[in-house]
Amino acid sequence: MKISYNSAAMHANNALNASDSRLSQSLKRLSSGLKVTAAKDNPSGYAIGRRMNAQITGVSVATQNANRGASIIETADGALTEVHDMLQRMNELAVKGATGTLTTNDRETLNQELKQLKQEVTRISTDTEFNGQPLLDGSFDLRGYTNSQIATVDYYSDEVLPKPYTIDALTVHYKADGTIDLDQTAQAFTAGAGFPAGVEITEVGQDKVTITGNQDFKMTIAVKPDPVYDAAGNITGYNPVVCAAAGNPLEVNVTGIGSMDMQIGANEGQQLNIRIPKISLDRLGIERTEVDTEENSSKAIEEIKGAILYVSDSRSRLGAYQNRLEHTVSSLDITNENMTSSYSRIMDVDMAEEMTTYTTEQVISQAAVSMLAQANERPSQVLQLLQ
Repeated sequence: MKISYNSAAMHANNALNASDSRLSQSLKRLSSGLKVTAAKDNPSGYAIGRRMNAQITGVSVATQNANRGASIIETADGALTEVHDMLQRMNELAVKGATGTLTTNDRETLNQELKQLKQEVTRISTDTEFNGQPLLDGSFDLRGYTNSQIATVDYYSDEVLPKPYTIDALTVHYKADGTIDLDQTAQAFTAGAGFPAGVEITEVGQDKVTITGNQDFKMTIAVKPDPVYDAAGNITGYNPVVCAAAGNPLEVNVTGIGSMDMQIGANEGQQLNIRIPKISLDRLGIERTEVDTEENSSKAIEEIKGAILYVSDSRSRLGAYQNRLEHTVSSLDITNENMTSSYSRIMDVDMAEEMTTYTTEQVISQAAVSMLAQANERPSQVLQLLQ
């Protein structure tokens, strides 16, 4: 028997240390609820789990963004509901004013109400906000520019491709009553580079011409009028406005930007661009609408009809956005559920299985302690030989 080195005690101590390490690891899993508590436990699984966790977190935030986007649309649509109702009332006033049984005072009363309604449309346009951001003032509408100070891009449809366009010729002619002459203006229009074949001017409004073409191509150009004044300063007519002519084309740059970008995914580029239309008297085409005379009331009927169609189209687009966002939220919820389940299979510990492991290691640890104590007792038996 030897007393210098107690190899039995060393073996028992090593076994105890190993068992204690496994017991500590099991305790860590049970207390954290995670199967992979550190990268050394499962390097590849840990890396995959971290990436999946980032994706799950991103999807959760994207869901919040989509819900917030739906709230923005609801706010804008609620304001447009009131604008719609006011336009309907304006139409009633125009129809009333177009009959010959009313007196001048009657029409003046109608006209005063119309003015108040127009002011309220302007107020709603400037005051409708979400989180401090105006929604209906054109801040989130698509933008376009020209190289001219007398003709600007007022509106274009979603189907208009963002790129440069050229108008080779455009002269806006006015009638005696101050409205744009559709026939003469259409004849004085020549589309240039960028425009699809067959485009033409099919609509006119208050100082606006609308260019339309196949596949829902629609672009509205706002023109600065050139009024003719008499000696008293009253407007007696309008000169033709030459926007583009031979040797001096009108360049139009459709940017395709300006809409509200909603991040509806966890990765780069997963966005939904929400176009919120500009609501103004000018955009609606009722800036100069009056019902003070029978003639003006008759014109107002058509002008207000165009405004109603514009608001209806805008609300239809917003409704489509809202439906899409609701489907987006449902899709994100399903993605989040499935990814969380996959993440759980990689990272979460099976508590029942781990508790079995913990119990086993605890018994082994206790046995190792007992054996180490007995191994330490063995050298003392040599004393019996020395008696």
